[in-house]
Parts: sequence; C-alpha cells; structure tokens
Amino acid sequence: MAPIAVGDKIPDGTLTYFDAENQLQQVSVHYLAAGKKLIIFGVPGAFTPTCSTKHVPGFIEHAEALKAKGVDDILLLSVNDPFVMREWTKTFPDNKHVKFLADGAASYTHALGLELDLSEKGLGTRSRRFALLVDDLKVKVANVESGGEFTVSSAEEILKAL
Repeated sequence: MAPIAVGDKIPDGTLTYFDAENQLQQVSVHYLAAGKKLIIFGVPGAFTPTCSTKHVPGFIEHAEALKAKGVDDILLLSVNDPFVMREWTKTFPDNKHVKFLADGAASYTHALGLELDLSEKGLGTRSRRFALLVDDLKVKVANVESGGEFTVSSAEEILKAL
C-alpha cells in the first residue's frame, strides 16, 4: 500500500487512550478529525530517545503557536498499548494540548501505509516518524521521514507550512 499523501482522505480507524478519569476509551479517527484542522504525528515508539527528547517535546512546546495558526487538535500516534502511552504521557507534565493515542496492533498505521518493520532490532512493526496536517479529513501536508531520520516531521516544519 502506498503511504498516505497530500490530497488523500485519511482512513478511519479506532485508537485507544486513557481519559482524564483514567478510563480506557476507544475513539474513531474520523470522529476526531471531521470538520477540524489537526496534526497527526507518529513516532516509532514510546520512551524511545528521539521521540522522547525531540519529537514530542517539540509539539508540546509549539502547541500554542500551532493553535494560533488554526490547528484545533494535535494527535500523537504510536504503535504501543494504551497503558504504555498513559505512562509516557506522565513524563510530559507541561503537556496541555497533545493527545497521546495508542495503535496497539498497528492497524491504523498500516491503513496509513506508514508501518516500519523494526523486527531486526527486536521491536516488530512500528510507525515511521511522520507529521500530517489534516483539514476536514483531507491531508494538506504529509511530512514522512526516511529510516530513523528526524528532519521533516517536527513541529517547526509544520509551523512553516501553516
């Protein structure tokens, strides 16, 4: 399957997260995205170095600037279970705007065509590092990294595109 690209409609799918009352929730991506401008960014894994020290902190740091440019929501996607994502969220106490969503079986990542096989490193199927700017389900910007790079999917790059 070809990776999601500019002009494509994002696929629907179900992701999971823990709400403010610590209850496990399932949510439709189309429910989150319909009629909204949002960023969906994906990382290879929770607690991994680049994800934890650069990618996620960048979106947390720039969330207000992104919202000032019309972004309604910022969604983080990772191929991890919701329990891991809940614990990872706790390591970012200043986060007010990034929603951490789990794609435990990588089914949504596959639907996006952005899976990455890291079996040789003992990690199995993960997500490529990416950032999508989506407006009412349509992809306006698709910044997808090659391999383990972190050059085009940062919050700063999305801000430039707005």
